[in-house]
Amino acid sequence: MRVLISGASISGPVLAYWLVRHGFTVTVVERAPALRKAGGHAVDLFRPALEIVERMGVLDRVLAAKTGTERLTLHVEGGRRPVGVRISSIVDAFSDRHVEIMRDDLSEIFYEATRHDAEYVFGDSITSISESGEVTFERGRPERYDLVIGADGLHSNVRRLVFGPEERYTRWIGAYLAVASIPNYLDLDGHMEVFAGIGRMAGVYGAARMPDARAVFMFRTPEPLDYHHRDTERQKELLRERFADAGWEVPRLLEEAGRASAFYFDSITQLHLGTWSRGRVTLVGDAGYCPGPAVGGSTSLAVVGAYVLAGELAAYGGDHARAYPAYEAEIAPYALQSRAFAVGAARRLVPQGRFDLWALARAARLADLLPTAVTRAAARLGGKSARLHETIALKGYAPAAREHSG
Repeated sequence: MRVLISGASISGPVLAYWLVRHGFTVTVVERAPALRKAGGHAVDLFRPALEIVERMGVLDRVLAAKTGTERLTLHVEGGRRPVGVRISSIVDAFSDRHVEIMRDDLSEIFYEATRHDAEYVFGDSITSISESGEVTFERGRPERYDLVIGADGLHSNVRRLVFGPEERYTRWIGAYLAVASIPNYLDLDGHMEVFAGIGRMAGVYGAARMPDARAVFMFRTPEPLDYHHRDTERQKELLRERFADAGWEVPRLLEEAGRASAFYFDSITQLHLGTWSRGRVTLVGDAGYCPGPAVGGSTSLAVVGAYVLAGELAAYGGDHARAYPAYEAEIAPYALQSRAFAVGAARRLVPQGRFDLWALARAARLADLLPTAVTRAAARLGGKSARLHETIALKGYAPAAREHSG
């Protein structure tokens, strides 16, 4: 059975890994001319995703590539002194097992684990998908596939072709995120510095094995901004406008971000689709159920979603009419909890008023002072979604003894 996956970032290679081991023949098509090395930002892998990483045999590589960020210093706008906090005292409240890693490093690890078993086609993109599985490409010749899976992110090309325009399904949750690769002029090593003000946050961090640093910005606006997601210069202009009067190191961060070649900017947007499948096509990761970049644990969700999709396809012998609904039923609770968590996380990370700003600083001080058991208990009191990564029980899907026939 031939499967085409669009997207070679995170969920695409993880899905390819498990599909191959279940006996499917896999091709991954990626629009970029090579594996993306665009600077990237730090992402989190929580318990269920790390269990999958371990089953893939790449846990040692992931651990070796972790960022090593251990301390955070919070500079509150108008505050008298910064607040220092251990990163582990925050993260441990939400999950008992966690690794932070640069997205590009994680993508490379997954690609290396699959490139000898799955076919990768770079520099091409899908232009049409027929109900019978005929697929046309921008450059390559048409091919027929039994299944087509969109693993191509928030702005998924597959979703657009099969489900229609993106705006039908997106729900903006009031904020924007920008990340830029900049010189590590503060000599940060295992340390993140953050400026927090009303409606905006800016920070910078260095990581192990990374020669430069990352500047990160989050901010709120009352209405969605007018820009195209590929118009980098307009995005940088919007960023400068929002942080123009900010203090601390923000002017320098803006200056460096303005000339950065590796720059990411996007709305913190969720996807709300009634189903992720149509015919022989389905979606995985951010392409189907993005809870919001940087606030909803989307990387862990993408890894788990890819594992579950491959497993359900194997369990039903490649019959997508039965496997796709089973996949959606299995991953939906995790996706919905991640979505709920993201809304609260965006509100806490980018304070809406002076009280929220005070509460953020107070929470940081308490997190560093209180024992982990107390912060975990407080997280549980905050709602079921706070410990969502501890609630997922992964199925064990048996590997195929032979290739499925299509």
